[in-house]
Amino acid sequence: MALEVCVKAAVGAPDVLGDSSSVSSSTLSMYSILGFLRRKEYYRDERSFVNGADMSSCDRFLDINPGGKVPVLKIDGKWVPDSDVIVSLLEKKYPEPSLKTPPKFASVGSKIMSTFVAFLTTKDSSDGPLLHELQALENHLKSHDGPFIAGEKVSAVDLSLAPKLYHLEVALGHFKSWSIPGSLAHVHNYMHTLFSLHSFEKTKAEEKYVIAGWAPKVHY
Repeated sequence: MALEVCVKAAVGAPDVLGDSSSVSSSTLSMYSILGFLRRKEYYRDERSFVNGADMSSCDRFLDINPGGKVPVLKIDGKWVPDSDVIVSLLEKKYPEPSLKTPPKFASVGSKIMSTFVAFLTTKDSSDGPLLHELQALENHLKSHDGPFIAGEKVSAVDLSLAPKLYHLEVALGHFKSWSIPGSLAHVHNYMHTLFSLHSFEKTKAEEKYVIAGWAPKVHY
């Protein structure tokens, strides 16, 4: 079974899965949803690419979702624009394999995105807040059986963190020559595990599109 999903096109490549060229996390939510779809393994996704730089050329998409944000997924003949609602509906419609995250783990790593964006896009910003959040992730991984946030099985929180950590690694490495300290060994192992997932490999953007997407937001 195929589900239709509207996703963002890459900068300069209208038929290629895009990047995050926005300080908001909406496009990264797109990657989480695509990963979620792949993990369910019931179907493939049929993608309609949206040119985020020129929404005026996307009349059909704006009819579907006037807010102009991706992802938008068609479920049971209806277009659903909210990532959290999409995940909830998919989990109910396709309960196996379950990707529910236990509530006590749902907020793990939730501030990594905002601190990463602040460090990347704000001139003369400190990496202190980002390191604080990465250390919190390290502490969680160290004190809980893994390899994932909630244990042996991947869940929605992992699929949410995977694209964020990938963009963090690529963008900060390129624009600030910054990398996650080697002392955060559990974080490095976790990232390696996430990036090795088939669902992630099939839905990630190429590094050059990640860089192109963040470039307009970086202030030297």
